[in-house]
Amino acid sequence: MSQHSADPAPTSALATVADRRDWWRDAVIYQVYPRSFADSNGDGMGDLEGVRSRLPYLRDLGVDAVWLSPFYASPQADAGYDVADYRAVDPMFGNLLDADALIRDAHDLALRIIVDLVPNHSSDQHEWFKRALAEGPGSPLRERYHFRAGKGVDGELPPNDWESIFGGPAWTRVTEPDGTPGEWYLHLFAPEQPDFNWDHPAVGDEFRSILRFWLDMGVDGFRIDVAHGLVKADGLPDLGSHDQVKLLGNDVMPFFDQDGVHEVYRAWRIVLDEYAGDRIFVAEAWTPTIERTANYVRPDELHQAFNFQYLSTHWDAAELRSCVDRTLDAMRPVGAPATWVLSNHDVTRHATRFANPAGLGTQIRTAGDRELGLRRARAATLLMLALPGSAYLYQGEELGLPDVVDLPDEVRQDPAYFRGAGQDGFRDGCRVPIPWTRDGSSYGFGSGGSWLPQPSGWGELSVEAQSGVAGSTLELYRSALAVRSEQADLGAGDRVEWLKAPEGVLAFRRGAFVCTTNTGGEAATVPAHGRVLLASGEVTVTDDGEAKLPADTTVWWIAD
Repeated sequence: MSQHSADPAPTSALATVADRRDWWRDAVIYQVYPRSFADSNGDGMGDLEGVRSRLPYLRDLGVDAVWLSPFYASPQADAGYDVADYRAVDPMFGNLLDADALIRDAHDLALRIIVDLVPNHSSDQHEWFKRALAEGPGSPLRERYHFRAGKGVDGELPPNDWESIFGGPAWTRVTEPDGTPGEWYLHLFAPEQPDFNWDHPAVGDEFRSILRFWLDMGVDGFRIDVAHGLVKADGLPDLGSHDQVKLLGNDVMPFFDQDGVHEVYRAWRIVLDEYAGDRIFVAEAWTPTIERTANYVRPDELHQAFNFQYLSTHWDAAELRSCVDRTLDAMRPVGAPATWVLSNHDVTRHATRFANPAGLGTQIRTAGDRELGLRRARAATLLMLALPGSAYLYQGEELGLPDVVDLPDEVRQDPAYFRGAGQDGFRDGCRVPIPWTRDGSSYGFGSGGSWLPQPSGWGELSVEAQSGVAGSTLELYRSALAVRSEQADLGAGDRVEWLKAPEGVLAFRRGAFVCTTNTGGEAATVPAHGRVLLASGEVTVTDDGEAKLPADTTVWWIAD
C-alpha cells in the first residue's frame, strides 16, 4: 500500500528555483545514487535523509539540479529498478515525509530535484503482478503484462527467441495456482522485473497518475529509465539472432526504440505542461543513432535525452569532434539542447575507462594506468562542460574516483553478474559509497560501514582531503562550474566554431571563449587564445603568444 503523501508543495516553494525559464537547456545535473551517497542512520545503506544533509555540498559545488536514482518501495532485486510501489519510499531510504523534506530543502537552496521513473517494467512483487499470478490464465491483470503460452508440444519453450539484457532468455514460465507449468511472462531484464504491456490503457492511466503524484510533491522532473523500451513490435516477432545484447545500440530491435513509444511521451507531456515551474523529462534512450535519439526530444515530447554516443566515444580528437558535430546537427532541427555525460551508475567511471586502452567497452574489469586515467578524466570533464547544452555529473566523479575493479565475488550485487551471456555485470564498481572524510568506518559515508566495501586509501580521495587543495579534482570541478555559470558564452546554444589545431588537439570558440583539448600522448604547441580561465593541468604560455599544452590536458581561454 502506498504511503500517504505530504501536502502538495505550494507554488511558492518553487520560487527560489524558478527564476528563469528553460533552465534545463544549459543545466549541470548531478546524479545521486542514494544507497551510495550518504547514510544518516548507520545501517550501511545511504538514504534520503543522508542526501538531504549533503545538499549544501551540492549547492556549493555549483550544480543546478539533482537527479535521484530510484528510492521507491522495492525488493531490490536490481537496486530499486524493480519497483513494487511507485507512490511509496522504500523503508531502507526513509519515507514520503523524508522525500518531501528533501525536495523542500533543495528548493530553498535553489536546487531542483529530478526523480527516476521506471515505466518499462515493475517488480514481480507489484500488486498487479502478484494478482495476475494468483488469478491464473485469463486474469485481466495478465493483460497488463506480456503473458503468453509457450511453444512446443506442452508449451515448454519460450514464446519467442528474445534474450534478457542481463543474460539468458527474456521469458520465465510460471507455475499456475493449481501447481501445473503454465504461461510465460516477458522480462527484458531480470525475472523479477516483468515488462508492462503498454498497449493496455490501464498502464498509461496508472503512469499519468504516478506523474501527478510526484509533481504534486514538487519534483522538477523525471529521468525515464529504459525510455526506448516501453512499446514492443506487434506480435512479439522472433529476432532470429543470438547474443542479442551485442546488437544493442546498432539496430532497431523489436523490443526497443519502436515508433509507438512516442505516443506515450506526447501524452505525458500534456500532463507535465499542466504544472508551473518549468518541469522536465529526461530520457534514457539507447538508440542506434543520435538522429533517432532526437525523435524523443521533439517539441511535444521530452526535453532531454542522454547522449550515450558521446559517453561511448574514445579519447580521440577526431572521434570526439565527429560526435559533437553529429549531436549538435541532430538536436538543432528539433530545438532540443544537446546533453553530455561521461559517467553514470551503469558504466565504468571515466577515470578508469580512460586509464585503459580504447575499445574495451563501457564496463571494464581492469584498473589500468590510474595516473593517466585521472589526467584524461579531468581534461574530458572540462571539454564536456565547455560544450553547448546540458551536462550530467555522476556522484564522486568530482573526486576523481576510479571504479573499484577488485570487489570480491561474494559482495557483488549486480544481477547481471550472476547471469550468463548478458551485460558484464560489473556495475557494482561504480556504485561503491563515496568518501566524505579521511577517516572513519566508511570515510564519512555513515557510522555503520558501507553496503559495498570501500578500498583502503579511499579517504585520501575524500571531500575532506581535497577541499581547499589547489589543483585537486574537487577544486577543479568547483572552479569549472563557477566559471561556467559566469561566462555567458558557455552552456546554452547549439553551435561551436572549430579552430585550426594540431593533430590530436580539439579547439573551438564560443563567443569570447575558447577551449583547447590535447588528446594526444605528447605536448602540443597551440595559440594562446587570451587569458587562461582554467586548465586541467599545467600550461606554459610564452611571450610570443603561444602555449605548450601537455598531453591529455584541456584549457579554457577568454579573450582579453
